[in-house]
Amino acid sequence: MRSSRDEQPVGLRERKKARTRAAIQGHALRLFAAQGYAETTIEQIAAAAEVSQSTFFRYFPTKEDTVLYDRLDPVLMRAFVAQPAELTPLQAVRAACAEVFTRLDAEESELERARQRLVFAVPELRNRMLEQIAAGVSMLAEAAAERVGRDPGDFSVRVWAGAVVGVVFAAYFSAADAPENLAGVVDRAVTLLEDGLPL
Repeated sequence: MRSSRDEQPVGLRERKKARTRAAIQGHALRLFAAQGYAETTIEQIAAAAEVSQSTFFRYFPTKEDTVLYDRLDPVLMRAFVAQPAELTPLQAVRAACAEVFTRLDAEESELERARQRLVFAVPELRNRMLEQIAAGVSMLAEAAAERVGRDPGDFSVRVWAGAVVGVVFAAYFSAADAPENLAGVVDRAVTLLEDGLPL
């Protein structure tokens, strides 16, 4: 089984940049977990990642961005678009999420959980996350429109994308500290949506 680390840009320069970004984010998340978000400085993150502060700022404009950067989003969108045409859009979402999240090794999975916990726990991160939710809806609407041959601005396409993003974020929020793996959490959420969200 491949790790998500295999899902990197092809060129040598792009791979090196992706590794550096991932290393900075990984060290930041570990420091936040160990000593707290507010207590951790950019200087400490740069030192842990063995990069200069100017290099840190080339990859992340602010400390907040080390948490808010979601490297899995583009990987998920590519996997979603690549699913077999006979799958419904929701089936394609479930298949793409299973494909991507099951590739995460234990460390990657825990870092993603730590990232989600921080987003929900730190007020300034929660506020910035609203911008990312809107961006996520647009990204998924474009991918869904490509799959079904419709315009990304189509009302139905955007509402569908908003519903999917909404259930996934709700699942992350309610399961941030749960032992269940990320693939299972997302699959349960999308299955509920597929079933009409029965209560």
